[in-house]
Amino acid sequence: MGTSYMRVLLVEDDERIVNFVQRGLKAEGYAVEVARSGLEGITLGTEGKFQVIILDIGLPDLNGRQVCERLRDNGINTPILMLTARDTVQDKVTGLRAGADDYMTKPFAFEELLARIEVLMRRGGGEIKLEIKEFRIADLILNGETHEVMRGETLIDLTPKEFALLECFMRMPGKVLSRTRILEQVWGYSADPLTNVVDVYIRQLRRKIDDDFDIKLLKTVRGFGYKLDAS
Repeated sequence: MGTSYMRVLLVEDDERIVNFVQRGLKAEGYAVEVARSGLEGITLGTEGKFQVIILDIGLPDLNGRQVCERLRDNGINTPILMLTARDTVQDKVTGLRAGADDYMTKPFAFEELLARIEVLMRRGGGEIKLEIKEFRIADLILNGETHEVMRGETLIDLTPKEFALLECFMRMPGKVLSRTRILEQVWGYSADPLTNVVDVYIRQLRRKIDDDFDIKLLKTVRGFGYKLDAS
């Protein structure tokens, strides 16, 4: 699935956070490496093989700001997301001035962490999209190079946004995606969660890829979101 280059470095000594983040990111297809001290974080981070670095402020040796400054001094431009237990403006300003790209306060929801990582990857030119040219679920085929979508022998005409929405589902077949996650993935920002734009586009996409076919692929999972699968 291309996970060999979707690499995240987690610099964190709290085992509960390590387990929570590592388990969640691995399930999303990321390769996660863990450094449990500031010095180890600098050593691994300086190798430049990661797309994002998640860096805790409170480490047992150096603090996160020092690690961040050292990495930037070493010429490492990898996007850095700082984690802290304190939610003060001064903490955020200090972290950002040290070279961090974003800031999250503990405790946090995994879905928000995931969205922040994805934004940082895009902003940093990271290879967030898997290098797969063609996706297939049942008789539905999406070609990432030609931007053609076929259902059996039928060519389906999609708008660019509908295509992006379908591609989002086809990259994660069978996985339930929440409206928040879809907004972040397809629209690229955290839009107003009360908006019905996702539901509108889901209806449009369903009409094009499902309505005229016996097997329905795009399914609503009530209370959670939507998924694409052939089961």
